[in-house]
Amino acid sequence: MRAIVVDRWLEPAELTVSEQPAPVTGPGQIGVDVKAAGCNFFDILLVQGRYQVKPPFPFIPGGEIAGVVHEVGAGVSGFAPGDRVLAAVPVGGYAERIALPASLAYRMPENLSFEEGAALPIVYPTSYAGLVYRAALQPGETLLVHAAAGGVGLAAVQIGKALGARVIATAGGQEKLHVALEAGADIGVDYSEEDFVLRVKEHTNGRGADVIYDSVGGDIFDRSLKCIAWNGRLLVIGFASGTIPKVATNRILLKNISVMGLHWGAYARHEPARVPETFDALFRLYAEGKIRPMIYRRYPLEQAPAALAALGSRKSHGKVVLCP
Repeated sequence: MRAIVVDRWLEPAELTVSEQPAPVTGPGQIGVDVKAAGCNFFDILLVQGRYQVKPPFPFIPGGEIAGVVHEVGAGVSGFAPGDRVLAAVPVGGYAERIALPASLAYRMPENLSFEEGAALPIVYPTSYAGLVYRAALQPGETLLVHAAAGGVGLAAVQIGKALGARVIATAGGQEKLHVALEAGADIGVDYSEEDFVLRVKEHTNGRGADVIYDSVGGDIFDRSLKCIAWNGRLLVIGFASGTIPKVATNRILLKNISVMGLHWGAYARHEPARVPETFDALFRLYAEGKIRPMIYRRYPLEQAPAALAALGSRKSHGKVVLCP
């Protein structure tokens, strides 16, 4: 099979496709023909050796896949060859075939394309868990989503609207703002041209946002504390800016606010029942037409360097997908 194999720490531009032995489907696993693989920012860090998880060499990167089951391992029930599935996996997505634990896979909704399926298993559960389990977003509240044209940002916009919130989206540039508004945001703020703090206060009559979804960190986090409402919740999703902020706790006290983190990947270990619950909820929202993954561009496997370059340079919006 064709796959991208990492045998040393390298830059994404150095990734190449090679012929590799197809994986063997073991007990408790399903073998899947990969039709699409989602690209994520952590893939860049992973191949560079800068991610918190460092797989042993050699490994195949790629944490999101959608495809067709071609083989079912011993002891597996509930899946059969021909089933369309999606999954979040530790590694292995950038290949024509993958063998993965059946417990990680979910049958895809009927009308979901493979590209959309590969765009769902990480960013949508992340946003759903953050907004529902952690921030407890309520109908009628104001949700501020930073980097709203990115993968997790667009998921947060769509899910926020589905939950009945009024959504203010920030993004850099009019093109990205248009994408966020198209996804359902009520108000768009171009933070490259405007002060989002002033705009949020303006659109909330000085009250501020009830929930702030921050996947950027750095200065964005600091300034968000200036436009959060009394009893507000600031949700820490990640640090795309590269800077991990520090917060003066007196600011938390004065506005009676909560600063909370979301580590979706740890739910499987600490609250495993939440994982299928989350996917069931997302599939219902998809069936109701309230969420739909937005694809920036589809790249062949050989163009993985270009796909990750588009992602890393912030030129993309929504999800970047590889199609082996």
